[in-house]
Amino acid sequence: MERKTFRGGAHPPERKDRTSELPIEYVRSVKQVVVPVNQHFGPPIQPLVKVGDSVKRGQKIADAEGRMTVPVHAPISGVVKKIEPRLQPNNAEGPAIVIEPDGSDVVDFLPVLDAFSCTKDQALARIREAGIVGMGGAGFPAHVKLAPPPNKPIDVVIANAAECEPYLTIDERLLAERPGDVVDGMAILLKTLGVAKGVIGLEANKEHLVPLLSETIAERRREGQEISVIVLETKYPQGGEKMLITAITGKEVPSGGLPMDVGCVVQNVGTLAAVADAFNKGQPLIERGFTVTGGACKTPKNLVVPIGTLVSDLVPDTIQVDDENLARVVAGGPMMGPAVPSYAFPIQKNTSGVLLMDKAEARYFQEQPCIRCGRCMRACSCRLSPALLNEALNAGDLDAAEAIGVLDCIECGTCSFVCPSRIQLVQRFRIGKQLLRAKKQKEAQRAR
Repeated sequence: MERKTFRGGAHPPERKDRTSELPIEYVRSVKQVVVPVNQHFGPPIQPLVKVGDSVKRGQKIADAEGRMTVPVHAPISGVVKKIEPRLQPNNAEGPAIVIEPDGSDVVDFLPVLDAFSCTKDQALARIREAGIVGMGGAGFPAHVKLAPPPNKPIDVVIANAAECEPYLTIDERLLAERPGDVVDGMAILLKTLGVAKGVIGLEANKEHLVPLLSETIAERRREGQEISVIVLETKYPQGGEKMLITAITGKEVPSGGLPMDVGCVVQNVGTLAAVADAFNKGQPLIERGFTVTGGACKTPKNLVVPIGTLVSDLVPDTIQVDDENLARVVAGGPMMGPAVPSYAFPIQKNTSGVLLMDKAEARYFQEQPCIRCGRCMRACSCRLSPALLNEALNAGDLDAAEAIGVLDCIECGTCSFVCPSRIQLVQRFRIGKQLLRAKKQKEAQRAR
């Protein structure tokens, strides 16, 4: 089978062997949940409950009006104990609803909805009301992706099963254990968008799943839909939205553009399974699968827990940590996930992994001057010049950085990985984008 790919990228050590064969463990009983109110890319929402309220599992507990908003639901039945700022995986404090279980496990799910007899508006409303966001990391509202403007027709829906970040295997296990839900989710999106073609793109290191997925697709085939599996070269960042589109379709998303500009919608396989649950069970997005691993993790696992579960509450009964050798905690994958002060943070809708890295894995390097080797340019999948961007930002020239393409950087970290001088390029670009956006905002305010 042909292995498609994109230009650039790198191949960091995969480090998936400790968890790739481990079945998903489900944690249902927790001490508490600390549910961040805002877990989506978009305007903030507000709590709908107050301290002392009893809530049911699946009950909506935060929401707001607005196209880009997504509600949050109670992941357990219990009592609201606090609503206060709490540290979250992005290293910032944000409002969170603290719920303690009451032991009842009473549910308040949505009614089951037939995705193939309801209208498009009803389907989009269901996906929003279920609180579904992109579960690959960005947290973009799923219903917004599925409602492109009329002048942006969609030709293909792509299921992102690449899981290119080292260490992480939760998507692989989801495909192995719940292929029917992933295929059902794809079929629902095709029906909602009125599109015939769907593609599941996975890297070659998961090629063993192709027969299972092909068999499941054949069993659940719906008239007028064509779902296929494409094997991609194992390379980082193969799972980046733009890279995935280029590898599968040969098209390139233009600078500043979106997948819909080239007729594509991309959703993570976890998102597809959540969509299937929302229609077939009426279950909102109230639990999340993630991989916990790393050299300081004595019990590497693939887990599903209620959203808002503190990782620290899983220690030591579910997760055992070698605290003496623990050097770094990462929320997500090692390439794009932020390092956090400790593992006392809540699992969110977009938390794909928790890495407990030992001293050998979490090596620190002293930056050296750029030697103009060009490795960062060859590795950049966005076809940027990281070295020139770095020069512009070091000089404080935000206009030059914008002209070179800093806003097109997807912050994948490949340039930092290949840099022999160990320059922290992606961190500079992240800060540079924030400064540039703040500058544009001030300019817009002055122009009013």
